[in-house]
Amino acid sequence: MKKILIIQTAFIGDAVLATAMLEKVHLCHPDWEIDFMVRKGNEGLISKHPYLHNVIIWDKKGAKYTNLFKLLFQIRRNKYSIVVNAQRFMATGILTAFSGARLTIGFDKNPLSFLFRKRIKHVVSSNETTIHEVARNQQLISSFTDNDYCLPKLYPSAAEEAKVSPLKSRDYICIAPASVWFTKQFPKRKWIQFMDVLPNDLVVYILGAKSDWQLCEKIMSRSKNPLIINLAGELNFLQSASLMKDAKMNYVNDSAPLHFATAMQAPVTAIYCSTVPEFGFGPLGKNSRIVQATENLTCKPCGLHGLKECPEKHFKCGYLIQPEQLMESLIKQ
Repeated sequence: MKKILIIQTAFIGDAVLATAMLEKVHLCHPDWEIDFMVRKGNEGLISKHPYLHNVIIWDKKGAKYTNLFKLLFQIRRNKYSIVVNAQRFMATGILTAFSGARLTIGFDKNPLSFLFRKRIKHVVSSNETTIHEVARNQQLISSFTDNDYCLPKLYPSAAEEAKVSPLKSRDYICIAPASVWFTKQFPKRKWIQFMDVLPNDLVVYILGAKSDWQLCEKIMSRSKNPLIINLAGELNFLQSASLMKDAKMNYVNDSAPLHFATAMQAPVTAIYCSTVPEFGFGPLGKNSRIVQATENLTCKPCGLHGLKECPEKHFKCGYLIQPEQLMESLIKQ
């Protein structure tokens, strides 16, 4: 029996997308022990994952590099046969290169990739096609699986399902209005405009972290819609994912809740402001839609990731999106 470690210690959405590798490795090698490394705070995503043997947590905030080298010793003690690194930063390159594993795999953009046994070319997209992040990650494990990827998947527990079950008694939609990055976040006033034109028999659940509560509360208080419920900070990751699964539609930015929807095969409308789905982080579900400004903006995209402010100071990529574009997702259900 082989032991494999998959490393993805980036943001929440990246960890969700990396679960596709767990699914694929288990599908091809059901007798292997699979461990998964995430940053502290993301472990709740996969704590109940049925295919995981162990979750390794890296605390990046407190004594980051001390904890890094403690992890390295732990990894070496675990004697992995294979270590797969889905990140492109030196810290995880150290964990991979000096893991002691017989086979170490990572992307060529990692500064220490020259020390890996196998390097995979990291391509965001090409002129001919868009390469999704799930497909990029699949290339890391194709040498011992195949070239076809599985979808990411989350596994809410029975208790987490029961927590949100009472919220599903009426037709509802979920909205996740926040993002870590300003230029990825659909503007507050545009969310309010959208909520004001929703059907009057449709409950609206606003999702987010505790840190998003104030934003969500402002949106709710300034909307004329009386059926809005602010759940920011009330649900954990898997409870939110469970609620999204049975929504008539989920409205999200280019951020983690988009990948929750993909992992739950939930209906989703993804709003792209400064970024574009061609970067490879779009929805993969059957009932998914993409909304962007219809005007041709020469400044879009302004970067691979979101920014703290609009470089052009106008944020047209967000403000030019109309509520009617979001409503189409409900009309076409």
